[in-house]
Amino acid sequence: MSAGKNAFYAQSGGVTAVINASACGVIETARIHKDKIANVYAGRNGIIGALTEDLIDTGQESDSDIAALRHTPSGAFGSCRYKLKGLEENREQYERLIEVFKAHNIGYFFYNGGGDSADTCHKVSQLSEKMGFPIQAIHVPKTVDNDLPITDVCPGFGSVAKYIATSTREASFDVCSMAKTSTKVFVIEVMGRHAGWIAAAGGLAADKHNPIPIVILFPEVEFDQQAFLNKVKQNVEQYGYCSIVVSEGAHWPDGKFLAEQGTRDAFGHAQLGGAAPVVANMVKDALGYKYHWAVADYLQRAARHIASKTDVDQAYALGKAAVEMAINGDNAVMPAIVRKSDEPYVWEIGKAKLEDVANVEKMMPKEFITEDGFGITDACRRYLTPLIVGEDYPPYENGLPKYVTLKNKPVEKILNTDFQL
Repeated sequence: MSAGKNAFYAQSGGVTAVINASACGVIETARIHKDKIANVYAGRNGIIGALTEDLIDTGQESDSDIAALRHTPSGAFGSCRYKLKGLEENREQYERLIEVFKAHNIGYFFYNGGGDSADTCHKVSQLSEKMGFPIQAIHVPKTVDNDLPITDVCPGFGSVAKYIATSTREASFDVCSMAKTSTKVFVIEVMGRHAGWIAAAGGLAADKHNPIPIVILFPEVEFDQQAFLNKVKQNVEQYGYCSIVVSEGAHWPDGKFLAEQGTRDAFGHAQLGGAAPVVANMVKDALGYKYHWAVADYLQRAARHIASKTDVDQAYALGKAAVEMAINGDNAVMPAIVRKSDEPYVWEIGKAKLEDVANVEKMMPKEFITEDGFGITDACRRYLTPLIVGEDYPPYENGLPKYVTLKNKPVEKILNTDFQL
C-alpha cells in the first residue's frame, strides 16, 4: 500500500456504550501514523455513507473531541442496518464503492460492527482480487450480543452485562421489599436473538452475599412452560418473590419466538420485542402472582454511565489494533480478544480471518447453563465476571454525563452521480 492513502471508517448495526471508544482508537492511532494514513473519513450512517459519497472529515475534529469519544455512547457518525449483497448479485454496489474510494484516494477500510458487518467487510476485502482495486479491509468487532466467534468477548457486551446484572440486582431488592403484600414477580427482557449471553449476565445479580431467586430464559433452551411455572412457584414459596430474566430470543419447541411480531428487519431477521409481557401474563394466569415487567431495550446498550472499564479498554485496544494491522499489510482480518487467564483476568490482542468470522454465531456453551435450564453455572460465572469489572465513569456536568457531539463536517463531493440504495 503506497503511503498517504486515506482511510474509511464506519459504524454498523446496533450501537453500544463503547463503539465510540473503538472509533477513538482508530482515529487517534491513524493520527500517529500520518505517513501511512493521510486522513480518516467516516461514513455517515455506515456503509451507506460510502455508497452515497456522504463522508465525514474526522480531521476537522479537535484532539480533545476525538478523545472524548472514548466516554461517549452510541455511534458518533451514525450507523445503519444495510448488508451488501454478493458481488455476482449486485455488482453495481461494488463498482460504486470503487468509484468513491478512487475519487477520495481511500486504501483502508475499517468497518466497526457485528456478524453481518464482518460479512460486509469480507466482501469489500475481495475487491482487490475480484475487481482489481487495492483495498485493505479490517473488521473492528462490536456487538452487545457477544455472538462473534474466535474473540473471547465482543466490545459492547461487558457494559451491557454490567448494566443488566446491576439492574436485576437492584430491581430484585425492590420486589423483595414489596413481596409480602404486593408484587411477587419481576420480569426483565434483554437483548439476544439467538445467543443468551446478555440473559446469562442477569444471573450475576445473585451470589453468596445476595441469594436472589432468579429464573433465566435462554434462546439456547427450548421454552418448557410447565417447568418454568413450577420453578417460579418454587422460588416464590421459598423466598417470597422471584426475578425473571428473559431473552428476546426465548422460543417454543417449534422454534417460534415468544416475542415474535411477524415482521422482519433489513437483514431478514425476525423483529422481536414483547417476551416480558408474554411471560408476566403467563405467570399471572397460571399462578395468580402480581407482577411488574420491564424491557431494557436501548437503555442496556446506551448506558455509558455504568460501563465496564474492561469493556472500554478492550474496545479502544481493538480499534487501535485494527489500524496497526492495516499499516502492517493485513487484509480481511479482525483483531480479537484472547483470554490468557480467568483469575486474574489477563487478555491480549489476537487476529482472526474474516472468512472464519462472517455469518458465524457463537452460542452459550451447554456447560454454562445449569441442568434445569434456568440458571448459570460456575464456569459461566468465571467467564462473565471479569468482563464487568472496573468503573470508567464519564465526566459529569450539572449532575449529568458530559458527552461529545462532533461537528461531522462533510468531505466535499467529487463525483457528480447520485447512487440509489
